[in-house]
Amino acid sequence: MARRRAGILSLAVAGTLALSACGSGGASTAPASNPAEATGTLRVLVPSYPASNEGKAALDKVVASFNAKYPKVTVEPDFATFDTLNQKISTSIAGGQGYDVLVTGIGWVPPFAAKNVFEDLSSFGASADSLGKSTDPGLVPASEFKGKVYAVPLIAAPKPLALRKSLFEKAGLDPTKPPTTMDELKADAEKLTVKDAAGNITQAGFDFWAGPGGYRQDFVALLGSLGKPLYDGDGNPQFAGAEGTQTLEWMKSMVNNVQKYGAQNAAKSPLVNTGEAAMGFTGGYIDCSDKGVGKATCDDLVYFNLKDKEGSMFTGGQLASVGKSSKLKSAAWDFIQELGKPEAESGIATLNFAVPASKDAAGSDVVKSNPASTFVAANLSDAKFEGGAANWLELRGTFGTGLDDALLGKKSVEDTLKALEQQSK
Repeated sequence: MARRRAGILSLAVAGTLALSACGSGGASTAPASNPAEATGTLRVLVPSYPASNEGKAALDKVVASFNAKYPKVTVEPDFATFDTLNQKISTSIAGGQGYDVLVTGIGWVPPFAAKNVFEDLSSFGASADSLGKSTDPGLVPASEFKGKVYAVPLIAAPKPLALRKSLFEKAGLDPTKPPTTMDELKADAEKLTVKDAAGNITQAGFDFWAGPGGYRQDFVALLGSLGKPLYDGDGNPQFAGAEGTQTLEWMKSMVNNVQKYGAQNAAKSPLVNTGEAAMGFTGGYIDCSDKGVGKATCDDLVYFNLKDKEGSMFTGGQLASVGKSSKLKSAAWDFIQELGKPEAESGIATLNFAVPASKDAAGSDVVKSNPASTFVAANLSDAKFEGGAANWLELRGTFGTGLDDALLGKKSVEDTLKALEQQSK
């Protein structure tokens, strides 16, 4: 999921050297042109599947399909989590046992591609154009670094905006006309904010769905609405100019005005889903059953994205890469093709409350099951991503706390963004 946190371990120099010197645990004893005779162990890092009966059963289907083509190759899965993923990759490389297939998150491609951990997929005929024929084109940029493709998108986990129709109507606003710009959103949010006699906010006019240190993804979405990515395709920061300043100043004007800084409920769920906020960021999946929020709540929600200059929706997700050190690269690539098949993508999406990355995602059962997924699947062209710098995994924590300093007035917006720009490399 987009909101999961991963460890901030960086790859050691020794590990990078080991990568070029050592192969993976499985060695092929047959030519890649003869999959039926290939042998070895394919080590697969799969945070996509929980280490539960349900997760293992879903992965077993993928492995069975793969083994129909590679009957003599043993698949060895590692059911990592995004909290342990970075450490596992670093440790495996340092020990000379790099994975053959690695599933990581959006924003992870540049750091690991820059460290020579991922194979350039052009060796398998993959390009941005070829990916765009099967994958939603809005997700393809997340697979690239400096013009080369290093990963195949599997699922998307967006954060659209939503409003409560009943609360809009109560405030005299028209819920059929959601705000389309930051200025419109702020004006509506101020009308929707409810305060008690002492001035305490009792109903947030807008929910950032962010605790302390967690405003980074919101910044990406809002900056994207002004037509700027966090970084360009070569990893150069784009957030410290006029658009970044405008975005962060706007966020600062909202904090403790329409929502208390860092406000969250006990479940850390979107406040717009619970009615604690009239409008705000939310997830790309919602359970409308009685076990979830219920049909009445779902019927009261309207989903939308901002478009100051272009449509923008923060999007996380998962992508699959071939390990640079793998000695079973053809088998690894074919395993990724199995992960990318519609049934497998739908299974991963269901397990992760996300949507498949394929062009045909809108027709899948998981997407049609709820209004949030239906909306985000139809609007993946608005996808905006975090990351882009080679040192993003080390920088992202600092990025979050840096934004907090500006939001709380501890540091100027301009100084905050310039400091973060200088730390990008």
